[in-house]
Amino acid sequence: MLDFDDCSDTLGGHPSSPILPALLALAEERGASGRDVLTAYVAGFEVETCLGRGVNFHHYEKGWHPTSTLGVFGASAACAHLMRLDAGRTAHALSLCASLAAGVKSNLGSMAKPMHIGHASRSGLLAARLAAEGFTGNPEAMEHPHGFLDLFNGAGHYSIDQILNKWGSPWDIEFPGIAVKQFLCCLSTQAAIDVMLDLSKTHDLVPARVAGVRARISARRLEHTDRPAPRSALESKLSAQYVLACALADREVGLRHFEGTAYLENDFRALMERIAVVPLDDETLRTQGDFHADIEVTLSDGRRVSGNITRPVGHSPGVPLDQASHYAKYLDCVRNHLTQSQHDALYHAVQDIGACSDIRDLMKCVA
Repeated sequence: MLDFDDCSDTLGGHPSSPILPALLALAEERGASGRDVLTAYVAGFEVETCLGRGVNFHHYEKGWHPTSTLGVFGASAACAHLMRLDAGRTAHALSLCASLAAGVKSNLGSMAKPMHIGHASRSGLLAARLAAEGFTGNPEAMEHPHGFLDLFNGAGHYSIDQILNKWGSPWDIEFPGIAVKQFLCCLSTQAAIDVMLDLSKTHDLVPARVAGVRARISARRLEHTDRPAPRSALESKLSAQYVLACALADREVGLRHFEGTAYLENDFRALMERIAVVPLDDETLRTQGDFHADIEVTLSDGRRVSGNITRPVGHSPGVPLDQASHYAKYLDCVRNHLTQSQHDALYHAVQDIGACSDIRDLMKCVA
């Protein structure tokens, strides 16, 4: 719900959120070990990212929400692994997911977006449970002429070879790995936030001295983030103009900026009117990639300051968010809900999950 989930370029979405709710619920019911949960999670992660490699980014650009449409397969694979289903029943579980996959990008910015993920998680678990009881799907439900690949992507817009050719060499979770968001808003805005925060602190920028801001972001990312007047707190998470105003005005983008009617505050609205977002040119896209963002700030005295970044901090392949920043994010999430002893206990329990003999011990800590 908070849009704080992790990211995968290969998936073109958020890998953990469709897998973990189903997997943890199933593991708690079965008293599975933490090591078994981790192994099942990796199995689900690899299934959804391998599918992503074969269908993206056409799948994403066509309008599907990959976190849900591909995440359902990851959830089911993880649950099937934890249940120790054989290859045949696992195939049936995944075949059922071809009929349960859903989620369209037109609903991003509304309550339907997180509903997509809950639906994917529930459906993935349901498919694995049904398959365990002997329920069947068509084992060729992916590559059938009326199957998932042709219907969701269309002939000529996917590659089965790309799905299969990197299985474990290395594992996708090793490289490029998982990217962890710093800010609880759309991933497509994160690089621009990093640049704005850096400019604001380096040049001691304050809104009163800023005449205008020009941010260049990939056109593909602007399709859903060019929102100069967000109409809800949920929509403000997908407004490049709003999050840049927050970064400039407050030198942070945090929980409070997306609660209640913060997006309607006059100071932010006035500042958003001075922020223009435009697409990157083709040459920059070709050489820097579509995560690239650059910003030029014109000051009231006519001076200009600028900066750029190729990828959001913590999103470069093989270079995850540093542990201190990760821990700071964790504290921001829990500080208003848990005592220090509680959040210390939860943090260490999660860090030691591999040594947990019964996941129910960890879930008691969560509860």
